[in-house]
Amino acid sequence: MKHTIIDSPIGELTLVGNGDIVTGLYFPHHWTRPDRTTFGPRDDSAFPAAAEQLKEYFAGQRKDFDVPRQADGPAFDQAVWAEIAKIPYGSTATYGDLAQTVGGLPHEVGAAVGRNPLSILVACHRVVGKDGKLTGYAGGLKRKQFLLELERPPAAERGQLW
Repeated sequence: MKHTIIDSPIGELTLVGNGDIVTGLYFPHHWTRPDRTTFGPRDDSAFPAAAEQLKEYFAGQRKDFDVPRQADGPAFDQAVWAEIAKIPYGSTATYGDLAQTVGGLPHEVGAAVGRNPLSILVACHRVVGKDGKLTGYAGGLKRKQFLLELERPPAAERGQLW
């Protein structure tokens, strides 16, 4: 295991993994962040492809990530994370939508979403509450709102000409 810390518009991001495989992406004060002692030594040269793709994402130049990544967790969580990965850039789905797809109740899906160790790379910020309401996010609602607004197309593309 090794980790690196990169700067972003929403604060420092900690990337954790083995070799070139990213197994975690965490915010400061992340709700479900593992103990830092499990991250291994800091290596500022680790995960250069992930760091570059995140930079491109925040610059509005990237919509998908193709870095090697692996998230470990129970089968139900894996199923939820797989469905999250299908939500297109600029779109959202509700906890209820995911619950209908994977089975289970919306609050169970919400718990699995909250345990997603690959925030942003597996875009759990795209999961919203009923009627599009912003609800919990392991990085905090301000970060969730920032990420959703980052992915929102310009007004002209939405058909809203002023």
